[in-house]
Amino acid sequence: MTPWPALDYVADRHTIETCHMMLQLIGKLPTRLLPWENHGWHVALRVVPRGFVTRPMPAEDGRQFTAGLDMREGAIVVECSDSSRFAISLAGRSVAAVHCDLADGLDRLALPAPVHGGPNEIEAAIPFARDTMEREWNADAARRLHGAFISADGVFTTFRSLFLGKSSPSHLFWGAFDIAVTRFSGRRAPVHPGGFPNLPDAVTRDAYSHEVISAGFCPGGNGMTEAAFYTYAYPSPAGIAATTVRPAHARWHEGLGEFVLPYAAVATSNDPAEALMAFLQSTYGACAEMLDWPADLTISAPAIGSPAQEV
Repeated sequence: MTPWPALDYVADRHTIETCHMMLQLIGKLPTRLLPWENHGWHVALRVVPRGFVTRPMPAEDGRQFTAGLDMREGAIVVECSDSSRFAISLAGRSVAAVHCDLADGLDRLALPAPVHGGPNEIEAAIPFARDTMEREWNADAARRLHGAFISADGVFTTFRSLFLGKSSPSHLFWGAFDIAVTRFSGRRAPVHPGGFPNLPDAVTRDAYSHEVISAGFCPGGNGMTEAAFYTYAYPSPAGIAATTVRPAHARWHEGLGEFVLPYAAVATSNDPAEALMAFLQSTYGACAEMLDWPADLTISAPAIGSPAQEV
């Protein structure tokens, strides 16, 4: 896998949209099978070497299972702790057809199958069982997309290690189709107005119950015509739009209300990881200063293996 592969949202949009819908489909399982965690963290997926996967979920007789999207195989893969598994190929299939096969496969293995409903956080969401449009799956586009997520996730994980306060891991939310790492000051935030499409306001208000500075990566869509990194704060501090951040290609996006940095600017730089880290650090610093967050929440360098390395 090539680190920081080239992405083209316009050319790859149909594969990106297919990936998004299939993640929405498997994302319904932890929503309904795992206990609710603050900020909805239980529904987020992990970025793994072959794609994206849920946390282990409970089944009968003490078994556990996961559902994942294998970006190399182009398939939804379900694996159970008793070694049973099945895979559903995606190329040329509709969401409705995959939805039917997923429900049947889970039932065949006596695994819970609450995959009803439809997508969240998108306009005009079509219920899974009625989305009969044939979907495109380009294997090269899928591999490049996953490669970008892998590279971004590695930097985000390092960035998370530099924060001493409460922070999410780097994980993928299938509603908006982005990975994010979110830091918290510990202070309560104003009640969020909500208003995200096809998402209960109670979910949004739980996610933003406390002050956050959140950074992430989106492959395009949601107001962006290209893959980009972002940072925003809630509540958003007055005057933040006028702040200068690094690197040079970073800017404030008025429509989204967040800082953005094109993925292409990172991928083509001399040191992509350094360029992305500069963006994460400078945008966090700008937001934290204006929100008067404690200065002692961050450290300057990751401590890989410490203190466990001495054990």
